[in-house]
Amino acid sequence: MPISDEHPSIDLAPDAFEYLTFLLGVEEYGIQIMNVQEIRGYDVVTKIPNTPSFIKGVVNLRGKIVPIVDLRIKFKLSEVHYSELTVVIVLNLNGRTVGVVVDGVSDVVALKASQIEPMPALDTGIDTKYIIGLAAHEERMLILVAIEQLMASREIGLIDEVEV
Repeated sequence: MPISDEHPSIDLAPDAFEYLTFLLGVEEYGIQIMNVQEIRGYDVVTKIPNTPSFIKGVVNLRGKIVPIVDLRIKFKLSEVHYSELTVVIVLNLNGRTVGVVVDGVSDVVALKASQIEPMPALDTGIDTKYIIGLAAHEERMLILVAIEQLMASREIGLIDEVEV
């Protein structure tokens, strides 16, 4: 089901953007909703030989072959366990369709640019050039991911390069 059918549009301030928030382990992440095509339950994927471990394989989505990336593996987080809450966020990035596996979807939030702080210099499993920043929202800390840049990165390369 398309995401736009599930969530009514939020009234946005001129400098605000909507983010779909999701869980990877105990941390909450966000990606700009304009990249989200739909959310689906995690299903069996067809594995492709000689691909990195974070590329789970491909699925046939209404006649279109869609690569599936597990963000928990890509970000080198704790052991992956799939459950009934595990979902695939189907993204439309630069005209390409890509799915990302996450532990669960939380909600859609509107964030102003003033609410987003730059990522501090930390030794993390995520290359911080793919992090837009951190945002505090209703007692929660969100890690905002530049999903287009991540999917266009050299090690993933699932979409054409985008300007950073």
